[in-house]
Amino acid sequence: MPFLRTRGSLAFSFLMLVAAGLLVTGHQAHLLAAAPFLLLAACPLMHLFMHHGHGGHGGADDQGGGS
Repeated sequence: MPFLRTRGSLAFSFLMLVAAGLLVTGHQAHLLAAAPFLLLAACPLMHLFMHHGHGGHGGADDQGGGS
């Protein structure tokens, strides 16, 4: 039987949803105060992880210099 179809898992999911809702409503001021810092922290992290696929800033084609 899949996990999400049992009574215990549905009850656990519901309790976690209620707990998350209470945390968000109870600490909304803290979350909103941290939002600008989280946005600023996301920029270097995205830069670090998004340049993973193409080898960074310098490549073999950029070494020639002129034409």
